[in-house]
Amino acid sequence: MNKRALIKKIVARLTDELEVYFRAARASRAEATHEQSKAENKYDTRGLEASYLARGQSRQAVEIQESIAAFETLDARRFAAGEPIDVGAFVELELNAEKTAYFIGPRAGGTEVLHDQREVLVITPQSPLGEQLLGRKQGEILKLKLAGTQNQYRVTVVA
Repeated sequence: MNKRALIKKIVARLTDELEVYFRAARASRAEATHEQSKAENKYDTRGLEASYLARGQSRQAVEIQESIAAFETLDARRFAAGEPIDVGAFVELELNAEKTAYFIGPRAGGTEVLHDQREVLVITPQSPLGEQLLGRKQGEILKLKLAGTQNQYRVTVVA
């Protein structure tokens, strides 16, 4: 498993998302300041709503920039056999012969990337699954409650 390549793919995905937010924020800002967005009466809030939208998109862009910085400085170390799951770990869980892959990241939970021909989902230690995985080791059987259903998963890989 080339973890450095996985992290680069995560950064690339976040960079793509960042560009989308920048474009959307610029468009919303232009809408908010456009001459036609000027309120015609006290009930006309188009310009105000566009400015709120632009502010929210700008905040989201800052969040993504911070996530990119966190991943760019993340150590791509390999976890030794028997070492507990922590931030920076690639984790594979198995349920009924079906395997799912996760990367425990410092931020940007929910980001999905295709790596080595499989989907890898970024989760954070603060997520419900991340909380349950931290400190666990390869080979452990876990009773995890995901989406309201409790199942027994086996940790097949911690890398």
